[in-house]
Amino acid sequence: MRLSRRGLLRAGLATTAASALGGLTAGCAVPTGSTGRNMVLWYWSGGLSDTVVKNATARYDADVDLKAIQIGGYYRSKLLTTMAGGAHIPDIAGLKGEDMASYLPNADQFVDLRDLGADRYRDQYLPWKWDQAIADDGSMIGFPIDCGPVAHYYQPAVFEKAGLPFEPADVSRELDTWDAFFDAGERLKRALPGTYILTDVTSVFDMSVNQGTRRYVDKDRNFIGDGEHVRTAWARAVDAKRRRIVSDLVSGTPDQLSAVEDGKLPSQLNASWNTGDLKLGVPKTKGRWRVADCPGGPSNIGGSFLAITRACREPERAFEIITWTLNAANQAQGFVDAGLFPSSPASYTLPKLREPDPFFGGQATIDVFGPAAEKIPVAYNSPYDVALSTPIKDELKNVGVLGKNPERAWEDAMSKCRRIAKHLGVSF
Repeated sequence: MRLSRRGLLRAGLATTAASALGGLTAGCAVPTGSTGRNMVLWYWSGGLSDTVVKNATARYDADVDLKAIQIGGYYRSKLLTTMAGGAHIPDIAGLKGEDMASYLPNADQFVDLRDLGADRYRDQYLPWKWDQAIADDGSMIGFPIDCGPVAHYYQPAVFEKAGLPFEPADVSRELDTWDAFFDAGERLKRALPGTYILTDVTSVFDMSVNQGTRRYVDKDRNFIGDGEHVRTAWARAVDAKRRRIVSDLVSGTPDQLSAVEDGKLPSQLNASWNTGDLKLGVPKTKGRWRVADCPGGPSNIGGSFLAITRACREPERAFEIITWTLNAANQAQGFVDAGLFPSSPASYTLPKLREPDPFFGGQATIDVFGPAAEKIPVAYNSPYDVALSTPIKDELKNVGVLGKNPERAWEDAMSKCRRIAKHLGVSF
C-alpha cells in the first residue's frame, strides 16, 4: 500500500534529532562516487513527480545513466546509515523539510550548492523556503522541491446544510480566526449531530505553532517549548476538545475515512499535499471539496529538498539535473501529479496550475495555496525541535483521545522535555 504524505511525515517525526545527529560524523570517509555515466538519485514515494523523474532520466540519457530509486520505510534513517557507512551513497538525495534542521549541523557531508552557482536561482524561489537549507556557516545543502502551505479543506454541501458559509471566499472571510472557526464547529454539530469540524486536536496545535515565528529551541540552544507561543497553541487545542467539536476517530483509519465519505467529517486543516491524500484515500468524494484560508493565518507543514552528497564525482552535472528537475514548469507538474506545492512562485501563473480541479468542484486551488505560501512566517528550526516537541504532542493526544486531564498532561510533557533536553545538552 502506498504510504501517504501524512504517513511519511509521521514516520519522519518518529525518529529523534539525537539519532539524526549521531548518524554522521565530520570525519567519516567518503567513498569514490559515480562518474558522469552513472548517477544515483534517492527519494521516497510521492517525494517527486513520477512524470518529472521519467522526463529527467530521458533528458540526460545521452551522457548520464540516471537511476532514480524510491527508498521505502524510514527514509532519513536509511540515508544517514548509508552515508555513515561510506558505501553506496547516492549522488543526489532528497531531504525532507521537517528533517532539514537535523542535517544542517553535518553540512560538510553535502556539496555547498552556492559553489555551483545556486545564488543565481535564489530570486526564483520563496525566500523563507530557500533559507531553510542554509547552515550556520552559510553553506547551502538543499535545493527547494516543494512547500506545504496549509488550507481549510471542507465540503460545501455539508456546510450549506448546517447554515454555515460555503463559498470559498465567504469561508475564508467569515472563519478567519480560531474563535470564528470554533464557533462554526459548534453550529455544525448543533445543526447536524454527529458531525465534527475537526478530526483531532493535534491539527489545531500544529497549525497554531507554525503560524508563529518561534518553535521549541532557539539559536542559543535554549528550550522555549514552555513559552507563551506553545502554551497558547496547547490551550487552543484543549479548547477545541472542551467545546466538543473534535471527533474521537484516528486519522487514516477505515472508520475515519468512512466518516469523511459520509460527510460526518466534512472539514480538515491540512497542507497542500493533502490534495493527493484525499484523492487517494477517499476518491468517492470527488467534486465535494473546496479549500479556503486556514483560520488564524498562513502556516506550513512539510516540503522537501534535493541535495548533492560529497560522494558525487560530477556535482556540476548533478546540479544541472536538480535545477532542471525543479524548475517552475516541472514544479507545476509535481503539484498536478503528487500534490507537491511549488516553492517557485513563477509556477503559480502557469496554465497547468490555473486549470480547474474536478476533485475540488472546479476550483483553482492555487488561489488559496499561492498567497498562503508567500506569507509563511519565518521561524528558526532547531535540530532538536523534533525531539522536544514529540512529548508535548504525545501528551496532547492523550488529552484528545484518552481524556487525560490537560494540566496533568502539560506537566508530564514538560517533565519528559526536561529529561530529553538534559540528554541533548539543551538548556531548560
